[in-house]
Amino acid sequence: MSLKDIINKTLSQWMKGTGPESDIVIGSRVRLARNLSDVPFPQIADDEQKGYVIKEAKRALQQAKNALGDLEFIPMAEVSPLERQLLVEKHLISPAHTQQVKHKAVILRGDEAVSIMVNEEDHFRIQALFPGLAPFEAWELCSRVDDAFDEVLHFAYGDRFGYLTACPTNVGTGMRASVMMHLPALTMTDQIRKMISAVGKFGLAVRGIYGEGTEVLGNIYQLSNQITLGHSEEEIIRHLYKVTQQVLEHERAARERILAKDRLQLEDRIYRSYGILANARMIATQEAMQRLSDVRLGIDLGIVTGIEPRILQELMVMIRPAHLQKLMGQELDAPARDEKRAALIRERLRGQGR
Repeated sequence: MSLKDIINKTLSQWMKGTGPESDIVIGSRVRLARNLSDVPFPQIADDEQKGYVIKEAKRALQQAKNALGDLEFIPMAEVSPLERQLLVEKHLISPAHTQQVKHKAVILRGDEAVSIMVNEEDHFRIQALFPGLAPFEAWELCSRVDDAFDEVLHFAYGDRFGYLTACPTNVGTGMRASVMMHLPALTMTDQIRKMISAVGKFGLAVRGIYGEGTEVLGNIYQLSNQITLGHSEEEIIRHLYKVTQQVLEHERAARERILAKDRLQLEDRIYRSYGILANARMIATQEAMQRLSDVRLGIDLGIVTGIEPRILQELMVMIRPAHLQKLMGQELDAPARDEKRAALIRERLRGQGR
């Protein structure tokens, strides 16, 4: 599958609203940081050294294709700025990977479950992304890609510290495992700060919609491990899974309390948001995400019927600036994006339930 096919495909596999605990967990991701031995990290490598990493990536991909399936090597310099941002909005590359793109690349699988950034912070950032609560499945796939590349390449590894990475916080397994969760009830009841503090004591971090340093939109949070050294990959995944289950229980309990305490007020909030989304002529991203969060909560609680739950996953990507401009086939300033965003949401809701 070519980059054009990937860009033109509106929905990634992880956006389809399937998978375990999909009423709350949007997706699960595992990312492995890997570096070639005897080659400086990308931040200090020169052009020749970065070019060597690119050549090695192509060589590994060529030999691993039979084992890994439909993988496409895409030099970032050949990707337009708009298309780069589209890949960010699909969670296939990081915002940092869109900058200074010489000697950078991304390797993508056709179903978008696998993406590999080349010469980002590390030489390789291998990612697997699954819908719902599926960190074990994401880890298994990510590990398979890692093993296939490891058969060809010589990764930097030490008996004392494990995999060596550009950032010391990734040394060891080089693994970051995360789950993306929709937590409106914990946010509405002001319990989210307690949750963030509590999970921090268990060695986990809570981040925004695009990971570290990004904002929370639509009550969507990413829960991920902070410790990579001294624990095995399986221990990290099991720990994340266990804590996620506890967060799920608290979110569901908070939803039930809100429903029991003041159902009328909750229904009013949900239907007001539905009404704005169904009728607004202009809407900004932040407000749209908050209103979509309310409607998705209404769907999950049985208050709103006739609308597919995956509307949140779909529109959280489709209403972002790059996707709007791609859908409309033209560059748009902020007011024009607000207008097109409102029109897209109205069209998505038209003819569906209330």
